Amino acid sequence: MGFPVARKLIDSHLVSGEPVPGREIGLRVDQTLTQDATGTLVMQELEALGLDRARTEVSVQYVDHNLLQADEKNAEDHAFLRSACRRFGMWFSKPGNGVSHPTHMARFGVPGRTMVGSDSHTCAAGSLGMLAIGVGGLEVAMAIAGEPLYLRMPEIWGVRLTGALPEWVSAKDVILEMLRRHGVKGGLNRIVEYHGPGLASLSAMDRHVIANMGAELGATTTVFPADDAVLEFLRAQDRASDFEELVADPDAVYDVAEEIDLSALEPLIACPSSPDNVVPVREVAGTEVWQVVIGSSANPGLRDFAVAAAMVRGRQTHDAVSFDVNPTSREILADLTKMGATLDLVSAGARLHQAGCLGCIGMGQAPAAGHNSLRTFPRNFPGRSGTREDRVWLCSPETATAAALTGVITDPRELSMGYPSVVLPERATVNTAMLVPPLPPERAAREELVKGPNISALPDFPPLPDDIEAVVLLKVGDNISTDEISPAGAAALPFRSNIPKLADFTFTRVDETYPSRAREAEGGHFVVGGDNYGQGSSREHAAITPRHLGLHAVIAKSFARIHWQNLANFGILALEFTDPADYDRVEQGHVLALRDLRSQLTEGEELTATDTTAGVDIPLRHRLSPRQVEAVLEGGRIPLLARR
Repeated sequence: MGFPVARKLIDSHLVSGEPVPGREIGLRVDQTLTQDATGTLVMQELEALGLDRARTEVSVQYVDHNLLQADEKNAEDHAFLRSACRRFGMWFSKPGNGVSHPTHMARFGVPGRTMVGSDSHTCAAGSLGMLAIGVGGLEVAMAIAGEPLYLRMPEIWGVRLTGALPEWVSAKDVILEMLRRHGVKGGLNRIVEYHGPGLASLSAMDRHVIANMGAELGATTTVFPADDAVLEFLRAQDRASDFEELVADPDAVYDVAEEIDLSALEPLIACPSSPDNVVPVREVAGTEVWQVVIGSSANPGLRDFAVAAAMVRGRQTHDAVSFDVNPTSREILADLTKMGATLDLVSAGARLHQAGCLGCIGMGQAPAAGHNSLRTFPRNFPGRSGTREDRVWLCSPETATAAALTGVITDPRELSMGYPSVVLPERATVNTAMLVPPLPPERAAREELVKGPNISALPDFPPLPDDIEAVVLLKVGDNISTDEISPAGAAALPFRSNIPKLADFTFTRVDETYPSRAREAEGGHFVVGGDNYGQGSSREHAAITPRHLGLHAVIAKSFARIHWQNLANFGILALEFTDPADYDRVEQGHVLALRDLRSQLTEGEELTATDTTAGVDIPLRHRLSPRQVEAVLEGGRIPLLARR
């Protein structure tokens, strides 16, 4: 019985546990990735841990999210991040150099390596045959300090690809098909591994598109083999020497099996406001469009921009449409320019922006309320764009550009043009000038952290009380996202380093009164949620700011993986209803009591809450390992380490 690629990666990095689905394992981490929206907390955590120097092979801090400098706050964060990289011996990617995921893939990705990143789309590096997992910032800080990554061993979900993509269908349609079939919870506690003859027609950057949005499936990560397509990519980046073949055994066995015939796919689109609300483009054709945005880590390749440029060459985009193009790196912008594609885009009416995440994280490019915006982005959660009443659709560059030309959602197969033939350069324009290498240890030790007034200290959270009696301050439904818990956007993002101020935004997209009510609630409070609570971004702010406001526990039907871990890291109990029907019995405003928590949590997974308002007991369970229980009881992993 042979092994899949994912199992080979796990076995070669296993430091503790047994790789049996559901059991906790520890993995050695080779590389880390941080970005500026989450990296400031990581650097503060490294300072709190007293780290002398990064102990990974490679750790890189990117500045790609908070690029809009409307005041001094983002600039202060960037100065702090640069100083932290100098102090702790990390690479620093300057603002404008590129979006973290494709830039890391081009400059640092190596087949066979493990990586964790404080960004849920870190899984994109699986396109190179890496085991790359998005986690909370504290997990990344611990990895930088040389500690293993702990997680429950996932199932390995083998997706066999056959055939080849037809014209006007591209890699984005593959992952949209997966979301159409399985929804945003389909990959929970699974690694998705693609294999089969259909891989031969997918480039490494095509695979990046698919791997990136494995996060939207809720998957632990996505893995592709390191084969000829990966070698071709690394050769184009002048890094062929980093290639190492890593493929599944011919008789590899998967825990779950799936098959997709690529030749049978058609253009797909995710309707507002969830990545799994997927339909064929033809079913919504004719819907009026006001904005189209090309870019983001979900469609970051040179091909994705070049196809759009070829489609608009010699044409003018519709006068009602704002056609925005966000290059994902300086390298891609340089190659587009050499190809003449930049001129094609600008001549057709495109608005060319700097290399970065921008509108994907709500940092600019907010659409008009109630007006349709088509984007090649990974997420369309309500309000993520920066507009409360937004209507964001997710699609391929071909479908997005077709709408830019016509002013309505258009099946690109219906355009009066042939499918564009795009010839990409054999060698990329490699320019590493904006990648700043680590300082030598003797110089790094003398560096001081540069902290502006907007950078607060990490909160010092107390241990979990043994008895809690508190109000259910908020009750939310299924698939609540971290964007709704701790919003992105140009208003909130500049306060990522200022927890007390950022707390003012907590849950405001759900209930504007939550922060003020939380501050007034004596004895703290509870939040009750439905299925898949905390899906989406890895931002640990969605755990820290509610904790700062007095949150003791979240009781939900089920949790998204990263947020579940973040809650434990910061001393918040993540509890599940034993009977999901009990969700309907607990109302906002009810008072719940948890007694004898230390004994209940350490004696097993089952525990009981008493709804003192309704006069009933509610059976609950937790899925925390003994290691996590210890951290929660001490108020979080940092207080636990400090007290040791």
